[in-house]
Amino acid sequence: MKTKLITLAAITSLFAACSGGEKPVDLTTDAKKSDKVYETGPITERALSNYVRLPGQLKAYNEVNLFPKVNGFVKEVFADRGTMVKKGQLLITLEAPEMESQLQAANSRYLQAQETALASKDKYNRLKQAAAEPGSVSPLELDNAVSKMKADEAVAASERSNMASVKTMQGYLSIYAPFDGMIIQRNISPGALVSPGKATDQPMLILQDTKKLRLEVSIPEDYVDKVDLNKAVNFTFNAMPGDSHTAKISRSANALGSMRSEAIEIDVTNPDSKFKPGMYAEVKIPMRSGAKSLLVPNTAIVRSTEREYVVAVRDGKAKIIDIKEGMAGRDSTEIFGALSNKDHILTKASDDIQEGTVIK
Repeated sequence: MKTKLITLAAITSLFAACSGGEKPVDLTTDAKKSDKVYETGPITERALSNYVRLPGQLKAYNEVNLFPKVNGFVKEVFADRGTMVKKGQLLITLEAPEMESQLQAANSRYLQAQETALASKDKYNRLKQAAAEPGSVSPLELDNAVSKMKADEAVAASERSNMASVKTMQGYLSIYAPFDGMIIQRNISPGALVSPGKATDQPMLILQDTKKLRLEVSIPEDYVDKVDLNKAVNFTFNAMPGDSHTAKISRSANALGSMRSEAIEIDVTNPDSKFKPGMYAEVKIPMRSGAKSLLVPNTAIVRSTEREYVVAVRDGKAKIIDIKEGMAGRDSTEIFGALSNKDHILTKASDDIQEGTVIK
């Protein structure tokens, strides 16, 4: 028993000796961690540039797909791809033998109706002369003659219109150029059967006016109120680097299309056919003087597959504001959203920051 008491006392003394030179560890939760500090800054408002670069595409000033107006067979083709044609020039002739028969039949009916109308008119004139003698012609007979004459004249006029209609249809067998230009596509040959079709069908010929072209540019919705329509634009074609051109904006749609953009057009003269429809260009669209944009550091924008936003600081808390991006510079990006130059934002934001986070 004495041995056990001595051993327990020795162990107690050993623990006391080992712990005597060490300080106790604070395991409570009262230890405070350092608060995270966020970098904030104001939104800058200034003119990012006095112009905006946008892509453009050349289109023919006038372009038409030539379809037949009547059924027929192609008899002759007087133009091919690359042919320069003048307004009113004969391009294609068609043949439709049944149309000649229709014209002859219409002409015969008209002649017959005309003779009937002349006979009715002659009969009425004779009755009218006879009616000068009292009692020789009854009033009813004279009225019937007048009615018959007018009816026959109406039938003759109808047949005359029908014959003119057939002649007009026969005139559709000849296809003429509606304006000066170049044939850029030919899809028929002599002997082919053609018929009136829909716009989605293949045309016989495609004619383009290439002496004057339209450079079409789509202005995004965010810039439509900033474009200066009175200043000249500068453009360079991708196929001709270094060859710069200047012209004025000729017209604008004054409406947004399906892509939420406004189409503007710049007329481009092309007397030597150097430019081709379909060519792409880089166009510098002038902006109105004093047009300013809201700029934020590139690192302030948080991007995901669903949205783009910046984190504004309001009342000491994080406020997520959805934005749309505009022109991007080396260090800053133009933004559009429910923001102003009086707002402060996180200059280095991330998707870890949640709405309502306390910002210090």
